[in-house]
Amino acid sequence: MLKWIGASLILLAGTAFGFLQAARYERRPKELRHLGNALLTLETEIVYGVSPLPEAMSRVASSVPKPVSLLFAEASARMRETAAERTAADSWSEAIHAVWPRLCLADSEKASLLALAPTLGLTDRDDQAKHLRLAAAQLRAEEETAREEQRRYEKMWKSLGALSAALVVILMY
Repeated sequence: MLKWIGASLILLAGTAFGFLQAARYERRPKELRHLGNALLTLETEIVYGVSPLPEAMSRVASSVPKPVSLLFAEASARMRETAAERTAADSWSEAIHAVWPRLCLADSEKASLLALAPTLGLTDRDDQAKHLRLAAAQLRAEEETAREEQRRYEKMWKSLGALSAALVVILMY
């Protein structure tokens, strides 16, 4: 009886691990789409709304779903709390590093977002808009790659988790 309970727990844990990994592949394209839309909204806020950067970030945070909204909310909060000591670029970079573990994104997307830092708040509106559009275009390309990876690996991880757990159970008995 105890062996069956142990085997069931191993199967359950392995299957859950596989489904969690598959969920990361499922979330990544959605987060990339939301992030690209958020950057385009930020561009609109900066160019047409002529909003100060902390306020624009706050508005963007309220218009996109979590966990992407956390990035913009964190950047806005960091810009507001120590405006005299820290630049917008520093606040943006620190927000990315703080929120990154909650996102299901790759390092290439992180590099695209960090590349925005030197232009935020330091250049004119048109230059910031150009860099935001460039980053959004890079994220759209990454979204296509993420969708391809999702099709390729999502089902594999679900099966691999269950089959690996079954292998462990078979080897134990």
